[in-house]
Amino acid sequence: MQTTTRLSDKTQYHIALEEKFGAHNYHPVPVILSRGEGVFVWDVDNKRYYDFLSGYSSLNHGHCHPKIVSGFLEQAQRLTLTSRAFYNDLLGEYEKLITEFFGYDKVLPMNTGVEAVETAIKLCRKWAYEIKGIPPDKAKVIVCEGNFHGRTITVISFSNDPGAKNNFGPYTPGFEMIPYNDIKALEKVITTENIAGFLVEPIQGEAGVVVPDEDYLSKAKQLCEQNNVLFIADEIQTGLARTGKMLACDHENVKPDILILGKALSGGMMPVSAVLANDDIMMTLHPGEHGSTYGGNPLACKTAMIALQVLKDEKLAENADTLGELFRDEIKKLNSKHIEIVRGKGLLNAIVIAHPVKDAAWELCLQLKQNGLLAKPAHDNRIRLAPPLIINKDQILECVDIIGNSLSCLD
Repeated sequence: MQTTTRLSDKTQYHIALEEKFGAHNYHPVPVILSRGEGVFVWDVDNKRYYDFLSGYSSLNHGHCHPKIVSGFLEQAQRLTLTSRAFYNDLLGEYEKLITEFFGYDKVLPMNTGVEAVETAIKLCRKWAYEIKGIPPDKAKVIVCEGNFHGRTITVISFSNDPGAKNNFGPYTPGFEMIPYNDIKALEKVITTENIAGFLVEPIQGEAGVVVPDEDYLSKAKQLCEQNNVLFIADEIQTGLARTGKMLACDHENVKPDILILGKALSGGMMPVSAVLANDDIMMTLHPGEHGSTYGGNPLACKTAMIALQVLKDEKLAENADTLGELFRDEIKKLNSKHIEIVRGKGLLNAIVIAHPVKDAAWELCLQLKQNGLLAKPAHDNRIRLAPPLIINKDQILECVDIIGNSLSCLD
């Protein structure tokens, strides 16, 4: 089993530039993209591909959505940044829209997803000391095995992925790790001393789209309420219509105490993230205790407002729900001996490859690229399949055919 293709001179040129001048902290699929529109991207040789990664779910609206691009360009020519030293005429409008959109009192605007995770942890600890009454420097946050919340020092401190964690210590204390999708483990730890919060991904994306039991989130939220512990949902990848609901937590009618959003919040235009909570939690933060130069900048506010409206107007959650079910059903109908598991919700899906060769998932992704579809392994033998939510039925069926034809490379 070997997928070998000659790379064009243009592709080799750009790869060589990155190899020479860029840090080697990524292992990309060997394709050089130069243009995107809707569900498609084109490489430097003008070959078209379906995008089945969607910028790790940052491109829920598709590439270069015309309404988002138009608003972005208009604001970019007007005012882009003021810093929070001053007010601007869009931040309040954005704050009103997003808090009403998700049903919270307050929002704290940030930039990247991991910044928002760090913000949520700080906010949880502040609440723990000032409201719950946990002794200073004793607050603990429960996290799950297999988690991925980013790559800052604090966040990798509670990762159990050796590639993300090894040789970056010393690590930040204050975290208790339990197995994912294990209510009994949560029940045991949550009653111990000084527990402030439970940080969880409603579906573990980077771990290979691991979907918990149907009642896991609702039972976890109930345990948090019973023990005065904050339920913190990292919906950076699962939120904003990706799983067939506006939030993945909505599948179980769970409202997080702290909600973390990012990625598709800007429609793939720029880094925009947000932390939402009610006043009893958010108002523990006071001037000077947390902030960001770019957080809440006018360009981000304008872009995010349009992106949120497009999600609603174009019914992207409903489309993700319907076509996600179709996609999983059609993949199962392939009856491929090389697909061990198909799992997911909405248009956040993964296949687990059954093959004795360790790099089989990578080889399959290379073959998918040859056949006009871009995807990337998550871990080992798992391939995440998450197209833009604007994809239609005919395109889904065409992509299933591409996947079916590509699987022959594993024979």
